[in-house]
Amino acid sequence: MPKRNDIHKILVIGSGPIVIGQAAEFDYAGTQACLALKEEGYEVILCNSNPATIMTDTTIADKFYMEPLTLEYIAKIIRIERPDALLPGIGGQTGLNLAMQLEKKGVLKECRCELLGTKFSSIEQAEDRELFKELCESLQEPVLPSDICSTIEEGIQIANTIGYPLVIRPAFTLGGTGGGFCDNEEELIQLLKNGLNLSPVHQVLVEKSIKGFKEIE
Repeated sequence: MPKRNDIHKILVIGSGPIVIGQAAEFDYAGTQACLALKEEGYEVILCNSNPATIMTDTTIADKFYMEPLTLEYIAKIIRIERPDALLPGIGGQTGLNLAMQLEKKGVLKECRCELLGTKFSSIEQAEDRELFKELCESLQEPVLPSDICSTIEEGIQIANTIGYPLVIRPAFTLGGTGGGFCDNEEELIQLLKNGLNLSPVHQVLVEKSIKGFKEIE
């Protein structure tokens, strides 16, 4: 990777706490990213709230912030450090969500901080359930019957149209958090309450479930 002359300082966002039983691939990826960037001559600023990771070792980055991974704290760090670029993808869903918030709040534009890796439009298209469905349809890829909702009432209407069983998929959540399968309205309402609450944009995709189906090629 040739060093870009217009970028000298890069802020890397970690993935935060690791849940028991969850793989630590983000920690490994973050560690290797920081070391690779330093090897290329960049100054690396790291923010991660998890002290029990390899990437938070003091030798991995040039400067380390152990702060909550929230818009408020990341914005403060950017305004203090004035990095030339931000690398959010190493932090997985956490980093991507923060990048979207920083862009929408105008923090990156204000501090002239460039986003490295996936573009904002691509992040939004991949994470927004409705936009992703529209992308698949534009590519003539088959998709299951589904629709998005932002209220429980809308979700129930969609469910009555599509029919059970259903799978509930909250938008912009880590690893499908808040989602699940339901076979009746009672289970649906419970999932919708949880999913709408956990989704940062309060959006949930209600989709026909094909749980148990086999894919044969």
